[in-house]
This record gives sequence, C-alpha cells and structure tokens, in this order.
Amino acid sequence: MKKWDNLPEKFKNDSVKPYYDILAHRTASLVIKRIFDIIIALVLTVILSPFMLVIAVWIKCDSKGKVFFLQKRVTKYGRVFNIIKFRTMVSNAEQLGTQVTVSNDSRITKAGKFLRKCRLDELPQLFNVLKGDMTFVGTRPEVQKYVDRYTDEMMATLLMPAGITSLASIKFKDEEKLLSGADDTDDVYVNTVLPQKMKYNLEYIQKFNFFYDIKIMFMTFFAVL
Repeated sequence: MKKWDNLPEKFKNDSVKPYYDILAHRTASLVIKRIFDIIIALVLTVILSPFMLVIAVWIKCDSKGKVFFLQKRVTKYGRVFNIIKFRTMVSNAEQLGTQVTVSNDSRITKAGKFLRKCRLDELPQLFNVLKGDMTFVGTRPEVQKYVDRYTDEMMATLLMPAGITSLASIKFKDEEKLLSGADDTDDVYVNTVLPQKMKYNLEYIQKFNFFYDIKIMFMTFFAVL
C-alpha cells in the first residue's frame, strides 16, 4: 500500500483513514491475496481457454459486433482501466441507453442473456486480474461518472483493486430487476442502490482477510447456481 501522505488528495480525509489503518495492518493478507490472484487466474485461464473460445464463436454467430466489450472503469487509488467482458449487448448499446442495465433490457442479445445470467460474461476479467487491475474479491468497479458521486467514506473502497465479485454483488445479484421500471435509472442507482452496495463494500474492508475472500468466492459460486 502507498503511504498515507502519498495517497491522492481526495483519499486523505477523516472518513477514509480508519479503513486505511485496517488495511495497513494487514499487509501480509494483501500479499497473499495478490499471489493467490495470479496463481488461480493463470490456472483458470489455461483450463477455461477452450470454453472461452466456444463462447467467442457463439457471440460472433449470434449478433454483429466484437467478441469483447471494453469499458473504462475505476480501480485502486482512482486509476482508470479497461475492464474486459464478453459482449452481451448490441454493439452500440451505450448510445442507446444508460450505463446500468435493467431487467429485460432490449439491448441484450440472446447469447448475452444466458451469459449474464450465469455470469460467464465476466470470464475475460481473468486477464484484468493478471494485469493487476482487478482482484477476485473486491468492490465491483464503477464508471467514472458514478465514482464522481462517491462520498468521502465511499472513497475507501478504492484503497484496494476492483473485484470480480463481492458481498455486494451477491446481495444485489438481481440488481437489474431493482432498476427496471425506474423513470431515471441513473438517479435510482446513485441515490438508492449504490449507497446500499457501498455498506457491504465498506464492511468487507473491515472484515478483510484471505479466508474471508475464500468464503465470498464460495458464496458467489452458490449464488450463481
């Protein structure tokens, strides 16, 4: 971790400090977490490569556009990176609607509906993990416009790399249904959904250790099933 004085200015506030102190005393767990990420991501990439190739062919046959969807998200210390997913929407989806997805979104392709339901669209994020942009367990990365709405305390979630899964992801696995029917999905997401998700994300930092990560990974597996 960076020293407190070397953090970006927007992180150096009284609300972030308690969370920083927790992580600063758990450096061994952070090192183990990174080693675990690299080993498991490498193993899964090798094992799942044939399966990901099949998904790629399915996406190309199902609709026009690229196989992968890249979008700028925010990770540790506010750094912007390109998250990699299998494309689950029509190629111009971002021009046709908001950056959050609702239930029965017309932009989702037939293949995409299945991939999203089983969270298989997240598989390419193994490459993000290997690059160090993401980790297996941590706060799901948001786009910049939502990060700009973070409170001082919410900034603490950016003391760690963005995650593929989290306790919030499990609790809000039906987020699309919650947003369906809203007159302004962005407003509902920022003012209602995001604060609730952040409570779980901040709780994760307080409880963080390697074995807690393993527990959340198992919880994610059963939630998907």
